[in-house]
Order: sequence, then structure tokens, then C-alpha cells
Amino acid sequence: MDGRDGMRAADSDRTAVADRLRVALNEGRLDLHEYDERLQRAYAARTYADLDALLTDLPPVTPVERSALSPVTQAAPPSVGDQPAPVARGVTARWLAEVWLPYLKAIAIVVTIWAVTSLLSQDLLYFWPAWVAGPWGAVLAIRTVTGLAGAEPRREAIKRQRKRERKRAQRAVESDDPPATT
Repeated sequence: MDGRDGMRAADSDRTAVADRLRVALNEGRLDLHEYDERLQRAYAARTYADLDALLTDLPPVTPVERSALSPVTQAAPPSVGDQPAPVARGVTARWLAEVWLPYLKAIAIVVTIWAVTSLLSQDLLYFWPAWVAGPWGAVLAIRTVTGLAGAEPRREAIKRQRKRERKRAQRAVESDDPPATT
């Protein structure tokens, strides 16, 4: 044990470890429960040894330029003045809309059907749309929590970006081909 292990850690050290744990969560190296436990231990840590113990089974962060893996290319976010656009918020909002909009549309339809039948019968009928909304909504809530914890919106955005780049490259190849003559 070296002298550093017994030294008291600073708030900035705890924050750095918390950031590294978040990266490990986003990479899929930690599940949400383990991330939460380690995060609590990180903010409760008193010494560098306490913090180092949280990262011993995680690989070190390798800068992209030294990584053996091919980096994921992303388009630079548009900026207004010196303020970059909130890319993460837009990606997350789009993913949430893709997950929840079909549910909201279907629930609107079944509630409308229930309301019309209640009006036509001139009696307030049993609210059967709850049997559609409840279970489906619970499944979507779980999917939303696990998807946000697992950085699914970011992965979906990367997939869309790659698809756009492939289409753009295909269009460029097709436009370079001479027209076929028969």
C-alpha cells in the first residue's frame, strides 16, 4: 500500500470516479443496480483507496486516438454563437416520442370509443380502457427506465446517423456511375 491510498480524497476525485462509473454504465460494463451501489460508495469514500477499489475491475479509459477500436463518427452538433445545441436532449426526446406516441394514440382511440359508447347508452359505462392502458403503460415505463439507463437513445441516434451516412454514400456512388445505355 503506497502513501497515496491513505490520503483523503477530494470532491473532485469523487466526481471523477462517478463520471468513470457512468461511462462504464453507458458501455454496458455495469448494470444499473451495481452502478447505483458503486456511485453511493464513491460519494461516501474518504480515501483514495476507497475510490480505487470501485474501479479495479473496470478497464482504463483509452483516448479515441489510441484505441484499437474504430471510433464512431458523429456529425458535429449545430451551434448558435458559442452555445452548442443540446444534442442529448433532442436525441432523448425523439427516442421517448418513438416509444410513447403509439401508446398515446392507441389510448386516445380506445378512450374515445369508450366515451362515445357511454354517451350513446346515456350511462357511464365501466372504464375498460384501463385494461389496455395499464399493462401496456407499465411495460413502456419499464422500457423507458431501462432504455434511459442503458443509453438506448444515444445508440438509436448513432444507428440513424450511420444509416444516413450509408444512404449518402450510396447516392454519391450512384451519381458517379455513368447512365446505362441500351
